[in-house]
Amino acid sequence: MIMQAPLGTPTTHDDIEAFAEHLLELVNSGSLALMISIGHRTGLFDALAERPPTTCAELAQAAGLDARYVREWLGAMVVGGIVEHQFGGTPELGTYTLPDAHAASLCRKAGAANMAVFTQYIGLLGSVEDDIVECFRRGGGVPYSKYPRFQEVMAEDSGQSVLPVLEAEILPLIPGLVDRLRLGIEVLDLGCGRGRALMLLAERFPRSRFRGIDSSAEAIAWAREQALAHGLENLEFDVADAAVLADEHVGRFDLITTFDAIHDQRDPAAVLANIAAALAPGGTYLMQEIATSGSHHRDIGHPLGPTLYTISCMHCMSVSLAEGGAGLGATWGQEMALRMLGEAGLAAVEVHQLEHDLQNEYYVCRRSEDEQW
Repeated sequence: MIMQAPLGTPTTHDDIEAFAEHLLELVNSGSLALMISIGHRTGLFDALAERPPTTCAELAQAAGLDARYVREWLGAMVVGGIVEHQFGGTPELGTYTLPDAHAASLCRKAGAANMAVFTQYIGLLGSVEDDIVECFRRGGGVPYSKYPRFQEVMAEDSGQSVLPVLEAEILPLIPGLVDRLRLGIEVLDLGCGRGRALMLLAERFPRSRFRGIDSSAEAIAWAREQALAHGLENLEFDVADAAVLADEHVGRFDLITTFDAIHDQRDPAAVLANIAAALAPGGTYLMQEIATSGSHHRDIGHPLGPTLYTISCMHCMSVSLAEGGAGLGATWGQEMALRMLGEAGLAAVEVHQLEHDLQNEYYVCRRSEDEQW
């Protein structure tokens, strides 16, 4: 990381050279991120990790891919320090190895440690760069329809960061919740996306009833198909705007959850007010949101700071503005979140951050006039 010099410090030639080198590193890192995303999506890292030193042709065959493209991809991986290469006289005879230390952060078997999943956001956001540039010039936003893979990538992301610890670490943030789920309660997940968290819960707690709501028809269609295939009769999905509360939801739910969903809503204040209204007496709201301060100077040094602000600018803020919404963005921050929860009639009982998750915070809330469980 380039440290900021104090204001008023004279600029030297060394300063200029150091920043130019930093920019060059960024260009190379951005390029590698795109190629790592391709390696993840095509299964090349998984194939490399499962094999001894292998030739380009052998790797291409194992992964079912075109050898010419695999060779060029391997070039980026070798010069980028990701894959090791043993020269064999010609590129065709050389062998390639993915070190175990690298595989631990690049392969699907690594689980939550698989950083290759996150590199997919770079190419996805790059695909709307022209649209975002126009928004800089004219205002407005880019609609969800311009991000055809976003739900897929988000589902894979949460599949690593949320699903593996949902029962063991996230649900216990609410004392007694697991026991209540076993006995049977009503649960609502707003902005559920493809509904993977709800499917896990519906299977684990068959006496409880679960409902997922999302504005994406594509995501809900996928979720319904999967729920039907798994025979989850205690789970329903609806396409709806979370800012518009159906009468049947008022005072109904013992638990309401949102996972990384409030900040990109068209009307987040209305959504939070609806959540408060939909809670049953004694009900609890669990909100997962991005862990930033919402202040630029206080977010300097955040380990994911540049990535979070980029995603916020090029997706979360923009999709809300495209609907004429508030455009909070992913980096709205804890201070604003607490204020908006209070204004909605929700009290934040506690704010938690899990050890494995640098990206998110978990708010445990209740209706202000109700007692906690």
